[in-house]
Amino acid sequence: MWVLLRSGYPLRILLSLRGPWMGWRGLPRSLAVGPPRRRYRKEALAALEVPVLPVTATEIRQYLRAHGIPFQDGHSCVRAPSPFVGASKLKDETGAATSFSLFIDKTTGRFLCMTSLAEGSWEDFQASVEGRGDGAREGVLLSEAPEAEDSEEVQRIWDRAVPLWELPEPEEAQLARVMFGLTKVTDDTLKRFSVRYLRPAHSLVFPWFSPGGLGLRGLKLLGAEGQGDRVHYMETTIPQPGAFRNLFGLPLISRRDVEVVLTSRELDSLALSQSTGLPTLALPRGTACLPPVLLPYLEQFRRIVLWLGDDLRSWEAAKLFARKLNPKRCSLVRPGDQQPSPLEALNQGLNLSRILRTALPAWHKSIVSFRQLREEVLGELSNVEQAAGVRWSRFPDLNRLLKGHRKGELTVFTGPTGSGKTTFISEYALDLCTQGVNTLWGSFEISNVRLARVMLTQFAVGRLEEQLDKYDEWADRFEDLPLYFMTFHGQQSIRTVIDTMQHAVYVYDICHVVIDNLQFMMGHEQLSTDRIAAQDYIIGAFRKFATDSSCHVTLVIHPRKEDDDKELQTASIFGSAKASQEADNVLILQDRRLVTGPGKRYLQVSKNRFDGDVGVFPLEFNKSSLTFSIPPKSKARLKKIKDDNGLVAKKPSSGKKGAVPQISETHSDQAPNPNKPDLSKPSR
Repeated sequence: MWVLLRSGYPLRILLSLRGPWMGWRGLPRSLAVGPPRRRYRKEALAALEVPVLPVTATEIRQYLRAHGIPFQDGHSCVRAPSPFVGASKLKDETGAATSFSLFIDKTTGRFLCMTSLAEGSWEDFQASVEGRGDGAREGVLLSEAPEAEDSEEVQRIWDRAVPLWELPEPEEAQLARVMFGLTKVTDDTLKRFSVRYLRPAHSLVFPWFSPGGLGLRGLKLLGAEGQGDRVHYMETTIPQPGAFRNLFGLPLISRRDVEVVLTSRELDSLALSQSTGLPTLALPRGTACLPPVLLPYLEQFRRIVLWLGDDLRSWEAAKLFARKLNPKRCSLVRPGDQQPSPLEALNQGLNLSRILRTALPAWHKSIVSFRQLREEVLGELSNVEQAAGVRWSRFPDLNRLLKGHRKGELTVFTGPTGSGKTTFISEYALDLCTQGVNTLWGSFEISNVRLARVMLTQFAVGRLEEQLDKYDEWADRFEDLPLYFMTFHGQQSIRTVIDTMQHAVYVYDICHVVIDNLQFMMGHEQLSTDRIAAQDYIIGAFRKFATDSSCHVTLVIHPRKEDDDKELQTASIFGSAKASQEADNVLILQDRRLVTGPGKRYLQVSKNRFDGDVGVFPLEFNKSSLTFSIPPKSKARLKKIKDDNGLVAKKPSSGKKGAVPQISETHSDQAPNPNKPDLSKPSR
């Protein structure tokens, strides 16, 4: 908002300072807030008669490469050597190279040379590079100086304006400070920004200097005008607004500055600079627009905070400008009761540094554009196998279905009680860990000592209790694995577990977290609440963690109570449908031993969000090595069956009921098999 005075300056102060200005301007008795009004000395520039052909950043890069021109990719511009700078100007006064002084806008293709101030369209730049055009290299494209009339008027106004503290009448200076809200802005701040006061027009004068502060190129006059019972700001720019391309405060910016605060008013820049000491710049046309020609002056900053005002229009403008400046480096100060405009915040005694610390990032990590994803998509298309993730070495059939183990996914694993879920998932995770996937185990059901013993046996592929002399050898190799364990046991709160996982990701670069199992995550505080709702909340927390941390989470969940003669389905997972909906992969360990006899176990992939392939493949458990990937010898298997059941089972044929299903992938032309689970409608 352009109104300076809000509640806080009583009318008696203004009455006590009453002077000639009161009669000339007709100041109101009330100082209510009114809408801003701008008055420009000239009309805006006419529209371009010749349509400008669009150009993309890719075309700009290709053109520069084709002509052997080196370049640097910036936030919103491409930097390149300028054809308008002679060899004598390739270094500045400090000796630093300035050869990359030409900035080319990635969206429009317009260029600006920061050394010679040459500017033009993309076609003008091409003509300069190729030696075409009417003496472009000789400087025809240099930014034209203000018209003689404008230049004379600018200098005349500037010479008549005086600093506020040099006004002959102290009452007039005090009244001007009150009207423009400058009672808390010091003379040193006004002097540093070269702000003056024009007595005949009763207006503040803000100068527009050339880059580097070499010359006065324009002015902005800010006056206060009374309309009825309201006071309004009124702006006048010389030259016309279309040519008024200035960032107020630019001469005060150092080459070393990497952070800046953008405001919509010069007065706000004064307040911010005085209160925080940070570099500040004011946009020439406030929230109306951010001219692309100004973007090169903002390329040096790694972080830009936009604090444009205290209303919704300012907030919308800030979001729009952030998109132009590259939102990844922008933060926005949201308007609010405790976050007014910077000048008003200063007058209210608020802490401006604290308000800046509450700035919200304009770029959200969950929202990206295709421009940001472009190179990643190309990388996945060029490396299909790597994009599919880490492949299992012990479960080749699992690779045929899931293709690999990928970061940022959530896998839900279930199976009947006593079917060997923990044993299988430990080998499943151990396989990945031996290939360099940093793994964190959260075993809430069994102790870490017992889990480590199982995994060590699987790692050694044999019983170490029968060969203790080799224990140290295998233990040393096992210790080198990037494997870590949580120290929790029994019921734990989800917040504590998530905090531990986040710490592990930060410190140990964990890529895979195994939670065994979900039911033990539901602590005592959940007993009096809806357990289904509590489980949904926990699953949502794991889903968010996997996405935000780019870490794969494998979650073991017990199934519902089903009849022994029925196979488990995706709907058999305990709780609501949220588990299967949030999961990227659903694995089911089917155990048909109670129905078809010993040894009938297989793994079913019932959901695969990566490419949709689902199916089943058989598993045979080797008790000596506690593995599912290394099947036992035939004699050992028959012996095991006889020990368990007192008889030797015959090998079932493929057509008999109870045959072990082989790996099967869903295809539309595949005939249904009554002995296999119906996977024609996999869960997505």
